[in-house]
Amino acid sequence: MRLDVVTIFPEYLEPLNVSLVGKARARGQLDVHVHDLRDWTYDRHNTVDDTPYGGGPGMVMKTEPWGEALDTALADGYESGAHGPVMVVPTPSGRPFTQELAVELSERPWLIFTPARYEGIDRRVMDEYATRVPVYEVSIGDYVLAGGEAAVLVVTEAVARLLPGVLGNAESHRDDSFAPGDMANLLEGPVYTKPPQWRGRDIPEVLLSGHHGKIARWRRDEAFRRTAQHRPDLIERCEASAFDKKDREILSILGWRPAADGRFWRRPEAVEE
Repeated sequence: MRLDVVTIFPEYLEPLNVSLVGKARARGQLDVHVHDLRDWTYDRHNTVDDTPYGGGPGMVMKTEPWGEALDTALADGYESGAHGPVMVVPTPSGRPFTQELAVELSERPWLIFTPARYEGIDRRVMDEYATRVPVYEVSIGDYVLAGGEAAVLVVTEAVARLLPGVLGNAESHRDDSFAPGDMANLLEGPVYTKPPQWRGRDIPEVLLSGHHGKIARWRRDEAFRRTAQHRPDLIERCEASAFDKKDREILSILGWRPAADGRFWRRPEAVEE
């Protein structure tokens, strides 16, 4: 996978040199190119922003530097043999970045990130490049950052760990929270390691049983418990038919009932038995 990032703070992307992403780069699984947007400015102040049309506070990033920077990144990528570029625009007004979207992006061979600052990038830039490549406007949460570089790091790490060979164990991400399949609408439950007792606290006996079926069921039950506690909205939007008999039993214990519309609802006074 090739990654291009255009930014006014190239140093912000230094974390791409460490941990799993850094190792993937060293192995040649990720080809990362960080571009300084100010290289495409031609005044002595290297200006990348201007006042917004229509008035209002803040500044807006200009079209000219972005257009030249993106044209250069695209030309360089094509010349090096890259194909299938996708532009990823981090913005709080974008679609939510989910595990499902991370999987989708991990199947793309080339991602171009455009982290903005100030009030954002002149809209015409996205409209222009949407005629050339797919444009994904994504939000990592319902909050506003000083700039999009942190979001680039979040998206890159979520995507890179899904690439073949990046994780030490290829099965590691299958039981992640939100992982497509059985965990699509669940949070991963608690995990434990040695020693078996620590400060008077034992790990659950089932994890020592060696009974893989019981362990798998315990883990799924714990996923339901954690999801019901922290993200009940995930359960509320699920179809009851998505869960098997054992799933419905633990949901019943947790106070959830199938509704007439085929989804689940929870009694307000429900308490775990």
